[in-house]
Amino acid sequence: MVISDKLLELANEAEIALKDRFAKFDEIAFKNTKKVLEAFSEERVAEAHFAGSCGYGYDDRGRDTLDRIYAKVFGKEAALVRHTLISGTHTLSTGLFGLLRPGDTMLSVTGKPYDTLDEVIGIKNDGNSNGSLMNFGIVYKQIELTENGKVDIEKLVEILKSEKIKVVYLQRSKGYLDRPTLPVSEMNEVYKAVKSVSDAYVFIDNCYGEFVEESEPDADVIAGSLIKNPGGGMAETGGYLAGSAKAIELISYRLTSVGIGAEAGCTLNTMKSMYKGFFYAPHTVAQALKTAAFSAYIFEKLGYHTNPSWNDERYDIIQAIHMLSGDKLCAFCRGIQAGSPVDAYVTPEPWDMPGYSDAVIMAAGTFTQGASIELSADGPMKEPYIAYFQGGLTYESGKIGILYAAQQVLDN
Repeated sequence: MVISDKLLELANEAEIALKDRFAKFDEIAFKNTKKVLEAFSEERVAEAHFAGSCGYGYDDRGRDTLDRIYAKVFGKEAALVRHTLISGTHTLSTGLFGLLRPGDTMLSVTGKPYDTLDEVIGIKNDGNSNGSLMNFGIVYKQIELTENGKVDIEKLVEILKSEKIKVVYLQRSKGYLDRPTLPVSEMNEVYKAVKSVSDAYVFIDNCYGEFVEESEPDADVIAGSLIKNPGGGMAETGGYLAGSAKAIELISYRLTSVGIGAEAGCTLNTMKSMYKGFFYAPHTVAQALKTAAFSAYIFEKLGYHTNPSWNDERYDIIQAIHMLSGDKLCAFCRGIQAGSPVDAYVTPEPWDMPGYSDAVIMAAGTFTQGASIELSADGPMKEPYIAYFQGGLTYESGKIGILYAAQQVLDN
């Protein structure tokens, strides 16, 4: 694909304007890499940890050590890192079912969670989804964010004082909503407020946010997918949950079985990629952040509204761009696909994906299927036709993908 001289000039302008922002991303990556290296050293990581196990997986040193490394780096008491968690949705579902019991109440304080949790919770089909939380007698409630996109802590505290809430749920990232991503500082305020009046578990969907800031949020549980930030583009599947020892023990019983918990579960040949991915993760996240900020600058200069703006603080790797029409959203995704290392020749088309309420178009020419830490973009085919862009294993490849996308939109 030919990139116009106009776009190449705009790219040079963007990189000059973003110089200080890029330096900040690198600084955070350095600090987080130092934490990862220190944890590897303290846990005496050696080649033997990469061997994996089969069958029951008893005494799997690699698995147990990686759990401790995640807990240390994320500032938690315990963690579960497993290749058998097939996606972010599966990881969140496992955590929620591990903590909630019939008659308990789950309160989401960031509005409705991401679309793929609709059936997990039971929001879809009026709670009658076969096997949903609501189907098991768990009550679901939610609080909308304030007009400026913040958690309504005052309302949350009122509810906690008057009702028995088992899980307070936060979604760090925006999902398919046009709202701000929550910074760690705000999530920490929520955690402090909850604990001041309640013994409810604070559960955070941390997807897309790991290593974007210098620390992870305070919570009883944080959870995410390894084919997003913490897998560093190396892990080929998996998820993690990290938090208090009590919460992680309960979740481990849902992951495997009561009485077994985290003590079993073979790792086969997955260990090296999971260790290597966590080592790469802070650097890879910085590459994705650079690509996202670059995309915001380019498309703002082309007249499109972006969230966040190119010079805003960033709390996850997602960049939202208002394309305003279905044709332009599809053009954007065609450009991202063309700039991908895998399946660059493919033309993405909208389709009815499992777990989504609207037709969705996705561009993902990735080495690992669905890995959104790699160059990817998607969006629901409905107004205002927002492209949600994320990833970029290297800034250079991400930059090319964005320029291809911009060229496709201009040609359209």
